[in-house]
Amino acid sequence: MIRRFLPRSLMGQMMLAVAVALLAAQLIGAVLAYRAGAERREAALLHSAAFRLLSARDDDDRAQGRPPRDAGRGRGPDFGPGFRGGGGGGGFRSERAIASPQQAGDVRDSEAEGELRHILADQDFAVADVIVLRRAIARDEVASRRLERQRRVLVAQHEQQPTQVVVAAVKIPERDGWIVARAIVPPGERAIVISLLLQTLFIYVVLVGAIALILRRITRPLEALTERLERFTETRNPDGQLEPEGPDDVRRLIVAHNAMEARIAALLDEKDVMLGAIGHDLKTPLAALRVRIESVEDDIERARMAATIEDIVRSLDDILSLARVGRPSDPLEKSEISALVASVVEEYEDMGEPVELNDMPRIVLPVRSTWLRRGLRNLIDNALRYGQRARVSLVRETRQAVIWIEDDGPGIAEADIERMMEPFSRGEPSRNSATGGAGLGLTLARAIAEQHGGSLALANRRSADGKVVGLVATISLPL
Repeated sequence: MIRRFLPRSLMGQMMLAVAVALLAAQLIGAVLAYRAGAERREAALLHSAAFRLLSARDDDDRAQGRPPRDAGRGRGPDFGPGFRGGGGGGGFRSERAIASPQQAGDVRDSEAEGELRHILADQDFAVADVIVLRRAIARDEVASRRLERQRRVLVAQHEQQPTQVVVAAVKIPERDGWIVARAIVPPGERAIVISLLLQTLFIYVVLVGAIALILRRITRPLEALTERLERFTETRNPDGQLEPEGPDDVRRLIVAHNAMEARIAALLDEKDVMLGAIGHDLKTPLAALRVRIESVEDDIERARMAATIEDIVRSLDDILSLARVGRPSDPLEKSEISALVASVVEEYEDMGEPVELNDMPRIVLPVRSTWLRRGLRNLIDNALRYGQRARVSLVRETRQAVIWIEDDGPGIAEADIERMMEPFSRGEPSRNSATGGAGLGLTLARAIAEQHGGSLALANRRSADGKVVGLVATISLPL
């Protein structure tokens, strides 16, 4: 089902493969970039909370007359490159609380709690317990008041309003209560997603556009070469060969194809000249034999000799026709197929042959009438020879006009059906006019059908109980 919607051309498949590969690469890159950005934001929030907690501890030390813990080091606590302690987290000050800040419905972040313990331990900040949790700003009274004061500024600057706050709290050993710090979670996810989408769109435009130009340079001459090959297959005419273009590999292919076309056309010309000579050289002595057998006094012997000469002439005509069918000289002309079939059937009716014609729809197709009549006659002759009678009909099927020729004969063994359409193949081993000639009728009919872009098929007709009751030959012509 999916294959029906996939592109079939080389360029379409290459573009689809590049687009899918590029999309997969961008998705992987986007996920990694998003995770890296999220980790940086989490780290910044934890460091901001740790800064405020350490500041609150130092304030307690100064209030009790103790020097700050980092005074001997000559510098403040180190929270990593790019950290701005006083300006991050939305400007919250730390606060003291008697009870734990965790409320009903809050979920603690154990991984963040472990990271915060590690940060505080590096700054010689011993804690008895650590709580880190995320909470909606609407559920946090302190954050709600802070955000309400900043709402007008955010609206004026067209900035997205934050929706979450990180609450970090520590309990210091041998002291009552908790030190609580808050940090606003910046609404940076939408900006990252938009940035990744714009980046993906830019890469698609640049890379896919460049690849499309390269593929077009390759596929345009290949498409022209395909059309030229199809046209040469139909006409065998070497005129109008392509000029080499495109990359060197494609140019060499076009040059080789032009040389092959010229060679094939030369061979076909030689074949036509040779067949014409053979036909002339054989038909002349056969015509002389027709005259000479008139001097034979025995009527029976003279009739046998005349029949033999006619058999040779018919076989020679079939061979020459089969050789010429692949390179017809007459053009395609629009014809009403039903009228053409009816005229062939009328010829047999005038001769008293048991050929029936069923109702037929009106179908007009470009065909070579002389050749199509020849193919129909061959099939009807076979039906009369082996099946005693023939029934001819024309039906319109899906995008095809199908001519049916049915008989009431013994049919053909399933294993021999394909072989019967090969040259000089017959179900009956003899090759005389009474039993079927040289075995070129079906081969010629198939070649004529293929000359029109169609096909010939043979199938046994069976009764309700599965017994073979005849053979049906179908010529399918594309509408």
